[in-house]
Amino acid sequence: MAGVMEVLPWQHDEFPENGSATKETEYLIIRRPAIKHQKVHEVKGHKFIAKFFRQPTFCSYCSDFLWGLNKQGYQCQACNCTVHKRCHDKVLAKCPGTAQNSKETKFFHERFNLNVPHRFKVNNYMSPTFCDHCGQLLYGLFRQGLKCQDCGTNCHKKCRELMANLCGINQKMIREALEQIRVSNTRPSSIAADVELEEEPPDYESMWSAHSKPMAKHFSMSDFSLLKVLGKGSFGKVMLAELKGTGQYYAIKALKKDVVLEDDDIECTMTEKRVLELGSEHAFLTHLHCAFQTQSHLFFVMEYLNGGDLMFHIQQSGKFSPDRAKFYSSEIICGLQFLHRKGIIYRDLKLDNVLLDKDGHVKIADFGMCKDRIVGDNKASTFCGTPDYIAPEILQGNKYNMSVDWWSFGVLLYEMLIGQSPFHGDDEDDLFHSICSDKPHYPQWISRDAKNCLLGLFERDPEKRLGMPSSPYGPIRNHSLYKSINWDILENRKADPPFKPKIKSASDVSYFDTDFTMEKAKLTKIDKDLLSTIDPNMFKGFSFTNPSMVN
Repeated sequence: MAGVMEVLPWQHDEFPENGSATKETEYLIIRRPAIKHQKVHEVKGHKFIAKFFRQPTFCSYCSDFLWGLNKQGYQCQACNCTVHKRCHDKVLAKCPGTAQNSKETKFFHERFNLNVPHRFKVNNYMSPTFCDHCGQLLYGLFRQGLKCQDCGTNCHKKCRELMANLCGINQKMIREALEQIRVSNTRPSSIAADVELEEEPPDYESMWSAHSKPMAKHFSMSDFSLLKVLGKGSFGKVMLAELKGTGQYYAIKALKKDVVLEDDDIECTMTEKRVLELGSEHAFLTHLHCAFQTQSHLFFVMEYLNGGDLMFHIQQSGKFSPDRAKFYSSEIICGLQFLHRKGIIYRDLKLDNVLLDKDGHVKIADFGMCKDRIVGDNKASTFCGTPDYIAPEILQGNKYNMSVDWWSFGVLLYEMLIGQSPFHGDDEDDLFHSICSDKPHYPQWISRDAKNCLLGLFERDPEKRLGMPSSPYGPIRNHSLYKSINWDILENRKADPPFKPKIKSASDVSYFDTDFTMEKAKLTKIDKDLLSTIDPNMFKGFSFTNPSMVN
């Protein structure tokens, strides 16, 4: 669930300070989904993306057929090189659209001088033939393509300039030989040391060690009764469920495996699961109780937070009082800093994703956009987020780190205090231009401390932004806006919330949209033909049980 705020024209300085919206200041808030550009897998300068091929296609690495009903393989955006997903990270030839050289290609040129151009000649093919670069059929009745006179490689005329100069060379065989050399090598001074493959990523397993204990019990859908739909999207549904015979209620997020595979989001889903596990260690993050899967779905069973999200509440009140906004933002700061200490960028902070529990405390939810293992100089590059909240460095195509969360935090704080979004546009392009260049309007009635805090959060230099360790504004917890906050009391949930939801029962859904809660709670079925193409090992290691669920 996502939201972007749209406001009808009104005089900023005339907005009532008590937070109530009159007819003259009525505005409309619309929930919209977050956006995420397709994931790019960069290997040897290639920019591979998952793609659905409408005609028979072959892998240029292993020469086997690409099969499946969803996105069957990867294709380079620059040169159209086509490979299996399993083969994309093994490609040795660099993309002709880049000047980047990998360790392998440098080694080939310097040690083996593997820079042997093909000798292509137009050829008439008497039987169906496929391009050895893009993997697709050579079309036409005659003179359909080019054939190398030395090695027999075939390609489209349009693919000629994109073919690597590896005439007579089998990439797969060389890769396998290099792997054997690397594994068997025990002499640091040998040639094998010069052909070391991509550097292994840092070992982050200690980050998740607290959750590596054997599960005491494995749960399944048969243990739960589905009661209400709480929300839904392209990913699947979130439903209220009861653990049978216990009177305990949970929110179950059901993801359709075919959609996860279609969007190439396996890694994101596993990241969401890891972050949810960590969430159990912090008071202001949504807690995961268990995770399991069926042939068609993945399930996250989370604590049920029935106090509604901040978007719902701001729709009721127009804006929050300064004290209420300060309380919520303080608890959000604690949750964000916990994630950042763990090397996690949240990337989708917004009113919709901040829920209240039955006591009125904040819970950050929905970790589907998270990127983990952001440590040191490692940065993220995916274009994602909800339009109103996206940081300028993402829009500019720069690599980024935790700075983007503090920009989104600034947008959220502005909305809570002022009742509208800080940046505007008639369409996405105008909105993004506003984010990168405009100065937000600050009504005269907001405090100097609040304005100064927002100015620091809207610093367009990521490293100087308030919240970042290198910010000249200092630590965000020390900012004058939060001078009245006792952080120890707050983090221990001992601070009294300024608002307590009126909850009638543990299964109360009154703070959720009736468009959802009136629907019948059931899983969406997946086509049987699609089910047969799903590899059960794709989500290996997904299941998890929190010890708190075991009596």
